[in-house]
Amino acid sequence: MTAVNARKRTRRSLVALAAASLGLWATTGATASAGTTGLPAPDHVVVVVLENHAYDEVIGSSDAPYLNSLKAGGADLTQSHALTHPSEPNYYMLFSGSKQGRTDDSCVPVGSMTAPNLASELIAAGKSWASYNEGLPEQGSTVCSSGRYAQKHNPWFGFGNVPTDTAQTFDQFPSDYATLPKVSFVIPDLCNDMHDCSVATGDGWLKENLAGYAEWAKSHNSILAVTFDEDDGQSGNRIPTLFYGAHVAPGSTTGTTYNHYNVLRTVEDLAGLTTHAGNAAAAADITGIWN
Repeated sequence: MTAVNARKRTRRSLVALAAASLGLWATTGATASAGTTGLPAPDHVVVVVLENHAYDEVIGSSDAPYLNSLKAGGADLTQSHALTHPSEPNYYMLFSGSKQGRTDDSCVPVGSMTAPNLASELIAAGKSWASYNEGLPEQGSTVCSSGRYAQKHNPWFGFGNVPTDTAQTFDQFPSDYATLPKVSFVIPDLCNDMHDCSVATGDGWLKENLAGYAEWAKSHNSILAVTFDEDDGQSGNRIPTLFYGAHVAPGSTTGTTYNHYNVLRTVEDLAGLTTHAGNAAAAADITGIWN
C-alpha cells in the first residue's frame, strides 16, 4: 500500500468513526457529540410552555388550528418527550437541566437554589433574558399564587442567581419585537396554558398573543418554540414540540427522540452560549429542522 493510499484509508476511518458517534443515543433523548453545533444564530428566541397534553391530543386536532399551522409552516418534533410527572420538575429540567430535587408542585422558596440555569448562563455571557408570566401580579412578584397564576410553572424564582425583576408580567411582552431579549420564556396562566381549560382555549390564546411575533420572526432572524411540560399521563409522556421562524425549514419533521434537556441544549446553543446547564451538557442539539 502506498503512503498516499494509507493516508486516505486513515481519513476514511476517522470520518466513519465520527459518523458512528452521531448515532449514539441515550434512552431519555439524543446525546451530544463533539464539534460545532451547526445551528443558526437568531437574534431572539421565545419559548412558550403549555400544559398537560399528549402529542395526539394537539397535533392533528381540529381544536388546535393555530398550533397545527405552526407545525405546517415550521418544524414538528414527532418524538419529543417530557421527563417525569408531575408538572413542576419538568419546568426545572427544561430551565436548568435538572429537577433540582423537586418532586411535587409545591411553592419553591425564592432564591433557594444556586445551580446554573439558562438565565444565569445568559446573564454571565452578557446576553439578555426575561420571562413573561401571565397573571403575575407585578414585575418581580414572588407570590406563590394569584388568581390563575401559579409560581410552580415559573422555575426562575427558585434560583438566587436569577434577578427577580427579570420575571415580568405578560402585559410587558413588547409590541416592538426587536426589543425582546436574546432569550425569553412565555408562561400563560392556568387556563390559557391548557391546564384548567381546553386545547381550543390555549390554541386561541397562543394565536391572539404570539402570532404577530411568529410571523415577524420569519423575516427578522428570530425563532418561536412551543412545547409542553408533560402529557396527559397516558401517552408515555410524548408531547408536542414545535419550532417556527427564521432558519426553520417549513413542514420539516424529525423522528429522533428528544426531551427537555435537548430543548434546553438547543436554546443555549441558538443563543451562542458556551456553557450548558445540568444534563443539557450531555444532550444533543435538535437537528434535521434547519434550512
